[in-house]
Amino acid sequence: MCLGLPMMIVETDDITALCEYRNEQRRVSVMLLYCAPVGARVLVHIDTAVRLLDEDEARLISEALDGLDASRNGQDCGPFFADLVGREPQLPEHLR
Repeated sequence: MCLGLPMMIVETDDITALCEYRNEQRRVSVMLLYCAPVGARVLVHIDTAVRLLDEDEARLISEALDGLDASRNGQDCGPFFADLVGREPQLPEHLR
């Protein structure tokens, strides 16, 4: 399974970018994006930024990763997915 991380661009030369997520930094390719500026949130898969994220989407992905981590450690993961209770999950626009 491949997970994407919601990382923030710290510095870039428009080909690669130094990105940060929590206390980890890594250099990733930004060649799939057009002019991703410093401070932008990006979704990173296998050291490649695949798309820009807005603040809310980056936060939701980060919370989902926290929930997966809690579940993996045998903790209650319900609070991390409380927004899913009582509603059907919606497909992203590009999958509808």
